[in-house]
Amino acid sequence: MEYHRSRSLFSFIDEERHAKAILSVPNSPTRISMEGPESPWTLSPLQTPSPSLLYHCIASLHRHEGNIYSIAVSKGLVFTGCESNRIRAWRQQDGMERGCLKANCGEVRAILAYGNTLFTTHKDHKIRVWNFTVSDTFRSKKVSSVPKKTPFLLYPIRSNTQKHKDYVSCVAYYHAQGLLYTGSHDKTVKAWRISDQKCVDSFVAHADSVNAILVNQDDGCVFTCSSDGSVKIWRRVYRENSHTLTMTLKFQPSPIYTLALSTSTAFNTCFLYSGSSDGSINFWEREKMCYRFNHGGFLQGHRFAVLCLVAIEKLIFSGSEDTTIRVWRREEGSCFHECLAVLDGHRGPVRCLAVSLEMEKVVMGFLVYSASLDQTFKIWRVKVLPDENVCFDYLDRSDSRTKMDCETSPVLSPSWVERKLQGEDIYSLDHD
Repeated sequence: MEYHRSRSLFSFIDEERHAKAILSVPNSPTRISMEGPESPWTLSPLQTPSPSLLYHCIASLHRHEGNIYSIAVSKGLVFTGCESNRIRAWRQQDGMERGCLKANCGEVRAILAYGNTLFTTHKDHKIRVWNFTVSDTFRSKKVSSVPKKTPFLLYPIRSNTQKHKDYVSCVAYYHAQGLLYTGSHDKTVKAWRISDQKCVDSFVAHADSVNAILVNQDDGCVFTCSSDGSVKIWRRVYRENSHTLTMTLKFQPSPIYTLALSTSTAFNTCFLYSGSSDGSINFWEREKMCYRFNHGGFLQGHRFAVLCLVAIEKLIFSGSEDTTIRVWRREEGSCFHECLAVLDGHRGPVRCLAVSLEMEKVVMGFLVYSASLDQTFKIWRVKVLPDENVCFDYLDRSDSRTKMDCETSPVLSPSWVERKLQGEDIYSLDHD
């Protein structure tokens, strides 16, 4: 479908209403029925929060298998990991279930997808590697477990010292070198060579739990964040497997739960975002002539902890303990950000997010996948108008901190409120 600049946003609203009618047609051979007593899926009304963005929750599913801890997107599929030992595969466009991968251990804490390969972490502190294919049917096969099992007859007493000693909370994959990085609540980071499932490096990265890890695919830099309130940047030593700390970023003492990296080869820019327990999102910009990161400011809007971040194109999506998802846009060539919308619909903390680019014409389209501790999984369609149609006059350009007064009154689940009032750390609730 062609989109032309002269068309108004209301034409897209009409298209979404038409799409909603198609989705709710009974007995459709290609689409799941989103309404009716026999379907767990529901549709929300269209919402137009700002002149530059349209969003719509196209599907919502209550999960009876417990909370979803992780989401990954690849090859037209969305994978979700939860408290059970099943990793579900859903079709990207409409959320129809395509199949599942069954492990012998549950509590899938992190998922990473690269091509037809899937990496999952489990309660037994191991990482499992899967291959999958998508055609008329979904097929999957477990390739290996990391670390490999030590033959009991060869080493009857010695335990596997390569394995993490606590939950593996995050994973990142460096494509060029075939290295899988894992961060754990045991405060360590490990680098695994996938070709032979060997641990090539292991080091204590932080003074507290490692909550998120990223790899810059352009230069191999590794970014980690922790509940100790710091973000650290690591580099692999040339022609060696060991890693060295190159920089520590610490602007606030609050625990940091999530990271996102936004790079642009066209403009030679690199921005690092971190989400904290105080609800703020700090960001750092890399200097063009070196690898030093300078603090650029912070985004304010969330009322409670920021638990997940995704950066894609010039947009940043943030999920929070306050039950909302915010969509931010960075102005090209500067550090100025604006909040385009607040997506509300969950009744508990938004634990994880994934975003895929749906189209790129005059209007940019995204599919956003969110999971909450209210045990719901939602799919949102977001359409963003070009920058030139947006007025930035209301921004205070003397201050890189940009606010948007989007007041929301989230409807919270009673069980979550009770646990919050008891003073429990929401991020750690799913790690008990």
